[in-house]
Amino acid sequence: MTPYTLELREQLRANVARHTRREHPLDGRRHAAVAIVIVDSDAQRDGHDPYPVEASELSVIPSDLTGLNGQMSGVAGGAAFLLCRRAAKMRAHARQWALPGGRCDPGETPAQTALRELHEELGLLLHENSVLGVLDDYPTRSGYVITPVVVWGGGDVDLRPDPAEVAHAYRIGLHELCRDDSPRFVSIPESDQPVVQVPLGGDLIHAPTGAVLVQFRWVAIEGRADERVDAFEQPVFAWQ
Repeated sequence: MTPYTLELREQLRANVARHTRREHPLDGRRHAAVAIVIVDSDAQRDGHDPYPVEASELSVIPSDLTGLNGQMSGVAGGAAFLLCRRAAKMRAHARQWALPGGRCDPGETPAQTALRELHEELGLLLHENSVLGVLDDYPTRSGYVITPVVVWGGGDVDLRPDPAEVAHAYRIGLHELCRDDSPRFVSIPESDQPVVQVPLGGDLIHAPTGAVLVQFRWVAIEGRADERVDAFEQPVFAWQ
């Protein structure tokens, strides 16, 4: 497990600062921002997944499903990031995994959007001095340019998910993100680019969220400045 310390905070901030951020023009797409929020977690308290997953929900994954059950149990402990399972009644991408975030309002910076959405979705109110840096834009198949914002969330935070948007919020230990078998890639007939997959718990996280998490690992955690992920493909179920 990765200890939740001020030294980690400085490591993440310094590593992101050394990275040369890549921006993408909107070109008719909508601008959105997501928050990669670093908090503390407890393996016992935060290790249970109360959300039932049907086998049919996994059938869209372009990969071998051996050992997967769609659950996010046993992944907490130490420094962690927040990951949401979207509510079942959402119009788009219902039940899918996502980082807190949404569309940028006119005049908002990506950091302001990420913090606003974090408050609206999870009830966590943070100020701009909690922002550690910003990673590369990721253009999506569904018509967005997503800007990831790295945020220091605090220790024992109280999360109050909005049930209209979030089925459940999970604390995922950074050690789980840095597994030896992650990331992995598969080919699909619909694209020449590899589909990125991030194994977490009993599921696989795909782009755009998966791509953002891979760059967070490489750049912020491991200090591999200027590693790029914007060419990583999304699975077809995320194209709409």
